[in-house]
Amino acid sequence: MTKRHVTLPESAEAGVRGFIDEVDERLASDEDTCRVVKEVLIDLHGDRDAYESWQNGEPVSNAERVRLQSYDPCNSTLESEYYAEKDEEKFRTSKHLQWLWRQFDATPMADNVEFALRFREMLANHLFEEAGENLRIFKGVSMTYGHNISVGDNTVIHDDVHLDDRGKLTIGNRCSISDNVHIYSHDHDITDQTDVTNFHTIIEDDARVTYDAMVRAGMKIGKDAVVGARSVVQSDIPAHHIAVGTPAKSIKIKPGWEDEAAPLDDIPPTEKESRRIDYELPKDFEQFDEFQRTLGSSE
Repeated sequence: MTKRHVTLPESAEAGVRGFIDEVDERLASDEDTCRVVKEVLIDLHGDRDAYESWQNGEPVSNAERVRLQSYDPCNSTLESEYYAEKDEEKFRTSKHLQWLWRQFDATPMADNVEFALRFREMLANHLFEEAGENLRIFKGVSMTYGHNISVGDNTVIHDDVHLDDRGKLTIGNRCSISDNVHIYSHDHDITDQTDVTNFHTIIEDDARVTYDAMVRAGMKIGKDAVVGARSVVQSDIPAHHIAVGTPAKSIKIKPGWEDEAAPLDDIPPTEKESRRIDYELPKDFEQFDEFQRTLGSSE
């Protein structure tokens, strides 16, 4: 084993446990999520006195007003809020929870590993479609929505990982996602980059995606497979295979699995198209082209 068990002093543990339980209970209740997030962030950032003074009519600078009003997720926008095909009903809640996640990571408490891992695990149970037991998520992990993510038991997601769930993202049990990995579930058309196709991206049980790797939309990384550092996964990786490079290619089978894994010279084809997620925009939807270009031939 490479890890040892670490605990907080009992006095600190009591405060951590009490705070996480309190936020968990409030998020699970009928209380307005936006209000819960706002009040938790005001206190985490130590701004309760300043916020109440502002609410009582005390004058504040424009900069201070922006800071204070931004604790309320209803006064903020996220990039994913602009995506045309998002589920509006689900996003109303997931936006608030994602705002709490991101702003928590901006506090000094986010570096207190024992506290922060448990806080994010609790939030994941409210935000993700599914969140397994003993889920460990480190600092700086970002996501598109959150509500299209499913993660299994005993999985660890390290620092500065991006989980794109514009389509759907499933990560299995006992997986390891290393620092700076990017996992995508949407593609842009090569001609018209405003044309987006969503997919279901799958990382199966016991798989490991190592440092700085990228997994493209609709790929499946098989059970117990390994993706090497800085690799770009553009095709399915079979179970028990080790894949490296750009694009990632299988170079060997993990020792002991040779009789069970697909042979290196007979790797099954990628089934990306079977994982396409179709969507329709409302008929009265007014699309916005952020690039304001005229596409097609210049002739």
